Amino acid sequence: MNLQNILTEKRNDHTFDIDQVSTLEMVKKINDEDKTVASAIESILPQVAKVIDWIVAGMKKGGRLIYIGAGTSGRLGILDASECPPTYGTSPDQVIAIIAGGDQAIQYALEGAEDDEEKGREDITAKKVGPNDVVIGIAASGRTPYTIAAMKQAKELGAKVAALVCTPQSEMEAVADEALVAEVGPEVVTGSTRMKAGTAQKLILNMLSTGTMIQMGKVYSNLMVDVMASNEKLKERAKLIVAEAAGVTLEEADAAMKEFKSAKPAILSLVTGLKGPEVAEMLQKHNGHLRAAIEDTLKLS
Repeated sequence: MNLQNILTEKRNDHTFDIDQVSTLEMVKKINDEDKTVASAIESILPQVAKVIDWIVAGMKKGGRLIYIGAGTSGRLGILDASECPPTYGTSPDQVIAIIAGGDQAIQYALEGAEDDEEKGREDITAKKVGPNDVVIGIAASGRTPYTIAAMKQAKELGAKVAALVCTPQSEMEAVADEALVAEVGPEVVTGSTRMKAGTAQKLILNMLSTGTMIQMGKVYSNLMVDVMASNEKLKERAKLIVAEAAGVTLEEADAAMKEFKSAKPAILSLVTGLKGPEVAEMLQKHNGHLRAAIEDTLKLS
């Protein structure tokens, strides 16, 4: 293995002296490098949008978004997937994440797991991956054997496959149907890809899941109207969302939430005057897209 040709393994000439400067100067250097991440992603936005469109098309046919990776990359996938149910009311099996080494690797570093190609194939097969699924292989270096094997297996099973990497011309890029290559450059501490590379991966994963949920009708304006009101904070957030979207008082929003149990139907009822089963029927007619349901109802009234 030749790490010298991997961009994320090269030395950063802006930080040669980072072990000699003051603490303030040290964090300024880290911050300066972090500032470059967003611009590195900007150049691949068309590819990110393309992958979002794949995910949406697949989900409309019952497919899933599946992240897979090892180490930090795997944990970032888990972080993104685990936030979708409370934020957007998705089922836990609609956006899922697989990490090399399984659940134990979420908390503990199991570095050898990333080399297990057979387990990569097994983990994808166990999820019954199929043609409506989109699988995202995540690895800063683009060379993780576990992830490459998983991506190849997913392609054989008919899934669309993308690579989220931070070094160009990698094996993962070659395997993928589409590559999201965020060239963030060498890390502040050589090879510590939980830094700029991890930040880039997190930003792109945010875009993939958020963009998908917007397209699936789980956002109205910029409000998370499918938020799962499962604790006191989220119940209060849902009430505020209803009040904001419907232009009503918090008391009126609270009453509607008590009746409908979730923000989206509460908003539709308050804005249009629809009652009872009519609310669910109109949302179903428009596949959960609140704006379309409101416009259709007002047009008919």
